[in-house]
Amino acid sequence: MILQRLGNRGMRLGELFDRAAARHPLNVVVLDHDLDVAPERGRRLTVAELRELVADLASWLWAADVRPGERVVIYKSNGFDIVLLACAVTRIGAVPVLLSPFLDGASAAELVRRTDRPHLITDEAKLRDELPGTIGAHAATVLTVRGEHPAGTPLDSWAGAPRVRPVSTPPNHPALVTHTSGTTGLPKLTVHTRWSLQTRYRPQAVGVGLVRSRETVAVHVSFVHSRMYSALTLALIRGFPVLVLVDEDPDRVAELFRVFRPGILEAHPNSFMAWEPLAADPSEPLANVKYFSSTFDAIHPRTIHRLLHASRRRFPLFAQLYGQSETGPIVARAFTKWRSEKSDGRCVGIPFPGMTDFRVIGRNGRIPTKESPGLIEVRSDGRAVTYLGEQERYDRMETGEWWRMGDVGYRTKWGCLHLLDREVDVIDGFGSTLIAEDKILASMEQLTELIIVPGAAGMAQPVVCTRADEPLDITAWRTATATLPAMHPPAQRTLAELPQTATRKVKRLELSRQLLGEAGP
Repeated sequence: MILQRLGNRGMRLGELFDRAAARHPLNVVVLDHDLDVAPERGRRLTVAELRELVADLASWLWAADVRPGERVVIYKSNGFDIVLLACAVTRIGAVPVLLSPFLDGASAAELVRRTDRPHLITDEAKLRDELPGTIGAHAATVLTVRGEHPAGTPLDSWAGAPRVRPVSTPPNHPALVTHTSGTTGLPKLTVHTRWSLQTRYRPQAVGVGLVRSRETVAVHVSFVHSRMYSALTLALIRGFPVLVLVDEDPDRVAELFRVFRPGILEAHPNSFMAWEPLAADPSEPLANVKYFSSTFDAIHPRTIHRLLHASRRRFPLFAQLYGQSETGPIVARAFTKWRSEKSDGRCVGIPFPGMTDFRVIGRNGRIPTKESPGLIEVRSDGRAVTYLGEQERYDRMETGEWWRMGDVGYRTKWGCLHLLDREVDVIDGFGSTLIAEDKILASMEQLTELIIVPGAAGMAQPVVCTRADEPLDITAWRTATATLPAMHPPAQRTLAELPQTATRKVKRLELSRQLLGEAGP
């Protein structure tokens, strides 16, 4: 069993590729992009080759005077080498702090400042175009992995440095720092330990243990999210080939899926929405997918229905896990192709027995119901241990062993959790915006995205994106919304115009502020 192999020592990211190569050295990881740290290696690497590359990077970092316990911020252009660099940092006992490539330079610089003079790994493009010129004042050293810039030293300057042995750290010491989605402001820096990473990995390992055949795993997940590291560990320890995607363009994805025929597919909910057209592709790029998985947010039933019906496997499943960066997955639900696209998409599942739990606290003295949702609190041993430099903020989210999720919902008599809204997104008198979005999307083929946010005078403001950015069909819109509470006329945007997080969640509060600003006083 995978859990037995991990034992009680916690997840050792620095030796992930060593352990995987000891069992499946010729297993492959295929990329849709070149590695900035080693473009000459190409896009198809064996696990044994990746083991050597991570060991090289660790040796270079050691030669650059990175030492155990020190923090290393990684903020570079998007690519799988973010993962390799993070593993290399942990290999020498240092602590990687992962910042999304999609964070603006000013926000990234502020998070570097909060990290208290870390080493910084970046690249020429970030230094030239995004980071402020004063970034060097907040970093102990600045190392670059692509291009040259006066503010940084190329990491490969230490190529050929002697190999260093992996450094062992206690399971309860910080091992990885990721940031929250940042939907409500500047992201918080979430501190994980080896033990908390392993513990949040356990429920997912149980699910993967049920997969008996050797399947190719396609992954389109943020490289700076803790989920990427558990997903990669699950696949590589089992010897599953992995296809890693950066480009989510449906045409490019279809081309790769036709060649590699993934059997397991994990992505963000919005990426799955973008891939809905693949269900109608005559070449059937999704035909071999047996397991779809999404961990980051509730997903619309229409999307699940279409993807499942694109599979030609017997009994394909769509697994939805609900959690957040601070907690890992808390509840799960599996969908089959026989569930209607108009089914209740707000049910996000039940806890993992003996591993996680949730409760819903009433607001204003009321019992939590669909009409009066309560505050969702969860319990998990996989919870992160603090926010870096913001312990008081972390403490405000705790109620003993329970953690406040910032979402509202209710528990049904069957024990499943229904997620209705983020607490800050609740629109008085409107009901659940997520339920309304599900209903409209199920009725309108034309829509590729729909977000309902607070608008002027406290009334709901829908924002729509359409296929090929064609004009919205107003007649169809009126029909789809006829039974819903009153809303402002829909505002149309392109997908690229929507403010998004690293995991492609739409920043609803920022979008609302933008629209209110456009409306004027």
